Parts: sequence; structure tokens; C-alpha cells
Amino acid sequence: MGGCDTTTTDQYQASAIVTYTWQVDYIRQGGGSDRPPRIEKFASTSLENKNGQRPENAVTGPDDKGLWWPDSPPRPTVDEMEDRKKNQEIIGDPRLQKNVEYQITYRVPGEANRTLPTRYDVYRQVVKAYEERVPLEFVTDANESIVTQAKRISK
Repeated sequence: MGGCDTTTTDQYQASAIVTYTWQVDYIRQGGGSDRPPRIEKFASTSLENKNGQRPENAVTGPDDKGLWWPDSPPRPTVDEMEDRKKNQEIIGDPRLQKNVEYQITYRVPGEANRTLPTRYDVYRQVVKAYEERVPLEFVTDANESIVTQAKRISK
């Protein structure tokens, strides 16, 4: 049977873990031009945003989604890129990838804290509610593997 689980609490936190990662495409020469490039990841930096507040090590932000970002990692050197090159490959241009993972942590009465992934829209609902310290009802999917909604509870 499908369904969902709900929990109402005023003890919660919204987190957004932002990451910069340098990536380089290695493109095969010759016969396999229809094959996707091999992607190598190089240096990365991450920063955890909590409840929409500016993290201590933030360098830029907030961006258009209210997120603060760390300093970018060092760009890969030509030597580093050549070290990972295989025969019959062309080295593509390095590109700085941005990634964000959203999570909600909340206390279930009588249990330990529960931390689950969520989407941006739910993250923002929790950030706004946190500022006002209002209780929320958290709705998870049937497997309790993701927070699908955060609803304000009227007092």
C-alpha cells in the first residue's frame, strides 16, 4: 500500500550543501565520436548553509536562491590534466560545476533526529518557517526516504 508519513514538530533545520568541483572532459579521438566523453573530477570545495544564514566561511552570496558559496577550488593545472589523459584522448576545457544537496533534519517525538533529502522548494519553506519559529508538519514519501512537503501549522 502506498502512502506517506507525517510528523509535526517545532524542532527542525534546513541545510543546503553547496559544492564547486572542477571537471574536465576527455574526448576519444577516432572511431568512437558518438560515445560520451570520459569525465574526470578534480579539486572541490563545499560549504553547508543552515537555515538560510550566512555560513562563516562564505565567500560569495547570497545567490538568486538564497545560497552562500565557498571560495572556488584551485583550477587543475595542465600537468594534472595530462596525468589523467589516456591514449587517443583530447583534453577538454576545465569547467567549474556547481552542485547543491538539500536536506531537512527534524526531531520525531520520542526518537532521534531524522535527516532526509528534499527539494529546493521544501528547503525554502523550512528556511522561512525557521526564521519565524513556527511548527511544521513534515510529509515524507511512502519509504520515508525524502521530505516531500513542509506545511505550516496554525497555532
